[in-house]
Amino acid sequence: MIFSSLTGNTRKLADTIHETLPAALCDYFGEAKSAETNAELVYVGFWTDKGTADKACLELLRKLRNKKIFLFGTAGFGGSEAYYQKILTNVHAAIDGSNTVVGEYMCQGKMPQSVRDRYVKMKEMPDAKPNLDALIANFDRALSHPDEADLNDLRRKITG
Repeated sequence: MIFSSLTGNTRKLADTIHETLPAALCDYFGEAKSAETNAELVYVGFWTDKGTADKACLELLRKLRNKKIFLFGTAGFGGSEAYYQKILTNVHAAIDGSNTVVGEYMCQGKMPQSVRDRYVKMKEMPDAKPNLDALIANFDRALSHPDEADLNDLRRKITG
């Protein structure tokens, strides 16, 4: 299990997978930046950065060969399967064709307060974008994620 987590959201998903799967199946549990694995099945977790996986996970995915990969990730902007699929499509572009993606899971994750503060400050500008209220509402919805329903959905995904 290899993951990258900026705010703790993806770590929460990784912990859930780690607790759900038999311990004997896990030969590594930790950060993507220092990961090496000989495992046949690799769980790779990422946080979303500009519509794709974070840099550390992309670098790891580019190195993997002949693996089965289960992708899991979090995105601050959530609630839309179409958005998640767009992110996953971008992540797939980094995966060598010798690998097989055997599963995927994405959910919304809370964002740092600085993001909301930036949106509020932007609303005060004379040329404020009309979607700022929607961005603030999304931020507020994300505060509880990943929640127990998200974690239960993930458990169902990995146990079949």
